[in-house]
Amino acid sequence: MSLEQFLQYVLSGVTNGSIYAMAAIGFNIVYNTTGIINFAQGEFAMLGGMTAISLSAFLPLPLAIALSVFLVSLVGALVDFAFIRRLGKPTVLNMIIMTIGLSIAIREVALHIWDEKVRSLPYFTGTEVSSINIFGAYISPQVLWVLGISGIIVAGLALFFRYTLTGRAMRACASNITAARLCGINTRNMVTVSFMLAAAIGALAGCIVSPITQTQYDCGTPLAIKGFTVAILGGLGNSAGAVAGGIVIGLLEAFSISVLPLAYKDAVAITVLLIILFVRPAGLFGKKEAARLKEF
Repeated sequence: MSLEQFLQYVLSGVTNGSIYAMAAIGFNIVYNTTGIINFAQGEFAMLGGMTAISLSAFLPLPLAIALSVFLVSLVGALVDFAFIRRLGKPTVLNMIIMTIGLSIAIREVALHIWDEKVRSLPYFTGTEVSSINIFGAYISPQVLWVLGISGIIVAGLALFFRYTLTGRAMRACASNITAARLCGINTRNMVTVSFMLAAAIGALAGCIVSPITQTQYDCGTPLAIKGFTVAILGGLGNSAGAVAGGIVIGLLEAFSISVLPLAYKDAVAITVLLIILFVRPAGLFGKKEAARLKEF
């Protein structure tokens, strides 16, 4: 393998890993506040991309993306108000089944709105044939947008959870629900905020990767599977671990192409997920006892 090929695989792996990490962070936000896995997270990314594509037909691209993220965050709030809260005091299994059902429902609604056509947003800078030469390896300028925005999201979330009142309240809910209530924190509202934040991050991820991967009504499910794998690998609830896990999965997929047929690329993530669940269920960077909110 030449140096150029090695760098090409590395750049491809880091790019895909950043995308998976953004999906995993959405999983972690909801998990930390509710103790459940939101399997509709991939559909938030799909909705973000498809909505932005529709809005870009009559709005400038930055405004279309911003409005799409806002609208999808409202969908996240609607999911909590219309479905999650109505369950009363559900078990974790009830909640997981609910999010799987919501994922299917959102996908079917998207099929009726946008049909089966594959769409994509225009490249933020440059064109499809534009490329940047890095020591003989070529990447699209859109890749730099993916990496840059992913880094901003991770840093922004770290600051949000550390320095804002709402972020601290969400951390308190994840740490000890009873203590949070005694301190006057409205835990129900924190659940709503977590769904809105996860939906917004998913929507933004769907927008920035749309020029590269393209978007259609069923693209959320594969992203959700990869995001879930990365979340498990990095340790549920650990955003820094999600970034590391995303890069690991991305690199494994990229280099697997050199020894395996392309059709087996997606099997890499499933294999890693099964191994982690059997060998170290808490993930590489997770604690044995993950903090979770089991009551509402």
